[in-house]
Amino acid sequence: MSDDLFAIFDKELELQKQQVQEQNFNQYAPLASRMRPTCLEDYIGQSHLIAKGKPLYEALQQGQCFSMILWGPPGVGKTTLSLIVAKSVKAKLIQLSAVSSGVKDIKAAIEQANANLRQGFRTILFVDEVHRFNKAQQDAFLPYIEDGTIIFIGATTENPSFELNNALLSRVVVYVLQKLSYDELSKLINSALNKDKILATYQISIDEKAKDALIMLSDGDARNLLNNLDLIIDSNLKADGKLHIDLDMVKNLALQHVPKYDKGADIYYDLISAFHKSVRGSAPQAALYWYCRILQAGGDPLYVARRLLAIATEDIGLADPSAMTIAINAYDIYKRVGAAEGERAIALAAVYLSLMPKSNKLYTAFNLAKEDAKNLPSYDVPLYLRNAPTKLMQTLGYHEGYRYAHDYPNAYAAGECFMPQELKDKVYYEPSNRGLEQKLKDKIDFLKAQDDKATNKRY
Repeated sequence: MSDDLFAIFDKELELQKQQVQEQNFNQYAPLASRMRPTCLEDYIGQSHLIAKGKPLYEALQQGQCFSMILWGPPGVGKTTLSLIVAKSVKAKLIQLSAVSSGVKDIKAAIEQANANLRQGFRTILFVDEVHRFNKAQQDAFLPYIEDGTIIFIGATTENPSFELNNALLSRVVVYVLQKLSYDELSKLINSALNKDKILATYQISIDEKAKDALIMLSDGDARNLLNNLDLIIDSNLKADGKLHIDLDMVKNLALQHVPKYDKGADIYYDLISAFHKSVRGSAPQAALYWYCRILQAGGDPLYVARRLLAIATEDIGLADPSAMTIAINAYDIYKRVGAAEGERAIALAAVYLSLMPKSNKLYTAFNLAKEDAKNLPSYDVPLYLRNAPTKLMQTLGYHEGYRYAHDYPNAYAAGECFMPQELKDKVYYEPSNRGLEQKLKDKIDFLKAQDDKATNKRY
C-alpha cells in the first residue's frame, strides 16, 4: 500500500475514532456501548489469547491477520475483538448479523470487499451469530476466504464443531473465548465508574459486598455486568449526582434475573452432561447442585428423570438392579403428584444412584452382542435348541438331545451350550466385583466349574 493510501486510511480511522469519542459523550448510549474498548491495551479478558507474547497478540502487533472463528458465551468481547483486529491491521470492516442478513447482504459485502481490494485495502468481514447461517450461506464465503478477498471473522455462542460446516472450519482458526474472571469484572466496574465520560462526572461508590453480588449476577458476561450497573445507577442516582451502591440495590436487581438456559444451546447440554457425570462419578453433592441448576433455569425435571433411567442401565447395571426401580418410581411420582413432591423424588433418585456401586459391564456386553448380531454371519440355531411341533421336524432331528435344565442338579445341565458352535467360547458379559455383580461373578464361576467337570459336554 502506498504512503498516500496509508494517509487516507489513517485519516479515516481518526474520523472513526472521533465519532466513537463523540458517542461516549452521548448520555443515551448504554454504558456497555460507551465502555467498548478500541485497542488491545484497553481490552479486558481473554489474556490466554491476546496477552503479550501470545501468537494472536504478536500477529496483530505486526499488522497480520487471518480468518478465524471466535467461540464463546455472550458478553465476553467477541464483537469488540473483531473491531480491534480490524483497526490493528488497518483493514476495512464490514459487519453482518446472521440473524438479519441473507444472500443479498453477503453478495453486497463481497462486492464492497472487492472494491476495497482495488483501492489497496484489506477487508475484514465480521459475521455475528454465524451459526445461524445455513450450509449454503456458509459455503458462499469459502472462495473469497481462499482467494484473499476477505479476512473472515465469525462470532458464535454455539459449538462450531456442530454448527459450522467442515469446509468453513478447515479454512479458519477457532479461538475459544472464556467468561471473564472475578478480577477482570472487578476491574471493569472500577473502570466504568472512574473512566466513563458520564459516570466519572458523578460521585459513585460501591461497597465490596455489592460488587461481589453484581459480579456473581453477571456470570462472566461483561455486557450483562455493565447493563446491570447502568440500571442500578439509573434507578438510584440522586439529584446531586451522588450514589453509594449497596447490597440491597443488587438484590433488588437480582429478583429480575433470569438464569441463562436455552435447551437448544450448549449450556443446556453442559448442565445435563455435568449432572450425568456427577451421578456416574458417585458425587451426590455435585449431582444435587447440577440438578438444582437445571431446575432453577427452567429445565424439565422429567428430562432429568429420564436421564436417571439411562444411568441406571448404563452406569449401574447389574451392580444394583434396584436402581431402575428407584428411577422409575421417581418418574412416576412426579407424574402422579406434581412438581413439589416430584422434584424431591427425582432428587432422592439422583442421590441414591450416585451412591450405588457402578458397573458398565452389562452396557458393554449388550453393545458387543449387538455388534456381533449385526456384523457376523447369521449362524443357524442348533437343532437341539429348536422346537419340534411336527413329525417332519422330529424326523429332521429338531429338539433331539436337548437337556431340560430342571432335570439336573441346581437346575443346570452342566456342559450344555446354548450358542451356535461357531461362538461356543464367546463371552460378552463379565461381571465386576462391585455390588450385586460380585455375587453374579461367583455364580458364573460356579457354573463354569460345573461345565469343566461335566462328562457330557456339548462341544
